[in-house]
Amino acid sequence: MSDVKYAEPIARLVNAFKGLPGIGEKTASRLALFVLNAKRDYAEELGKSLIAVKDNVSLCPSCMTFSDIAPCGICRDPSRERGVVCVVGDYKDMVAIESAGTYKGLYHVLHGLLAPLKGIGPDDIKIDELLMRIKGDQIDGRESEIEEVIIALGFDGEGEATALYIQRLLGAIDVKVTRIASGVPVGGSIEYMDSSTLGRAFEGRKEV
Repeated sequence: MSDVKYAEPIARLVNAFKGLPGIGEKTASRLALFVLNAKRDYAEELGKSLIAVKDNVSLCPSCMTFSDIAPCGICRDPSRERGVVCVVGDYKDMVAIESAGTYKGLYHVLHGLLAPLKGIGPDDIKIDELLMRIKGDQIDGRESEIEEVIIALGFDGEGEATALYIQRLLGAIDVKVTRIASGVPVGGSIEYMDSSTLGRAFEGRKEV
């Protein structure tokens, strides 16, 4: 920390905010002072919201997304296409695709991408859960309805490596594998693409 000496409770809050991704000391200090100057009701609601997220949100046993019910709202929605599963790297990517409003199937969230240099291998993300789901070994014991797996990962190095690894694993299973293509720039991240680009990407997906 800098030479500024905060009161101990403020210093604790600053350090807590610094633990968030992309938050440096100056931003953490501004956030801490904002909370300090806010009404007590806001601070109490902020604290309750943080605890509620930790206590009430877990992974959907089917698609591995974050949810406060099991299975999640998308998995239990009868209007979704049960035979199509879109594989995404993380929760933010799923939210971006949902916001585009063009995809009506189900999802599978990996919660990461393969990155050997960072020590992230297949056992560190939700690939085994994807395979069991496609093979029909699901929580409720039903046969799998999945006919197509759409790989919706970024086209950077980690996204490419993960996509190729999944393609290789699914090659031994009787399921169609496609990947979003049109409109997605090389090195692009799903999270930051606009709705029209994502829509074209799904419409232009190719079998791999």
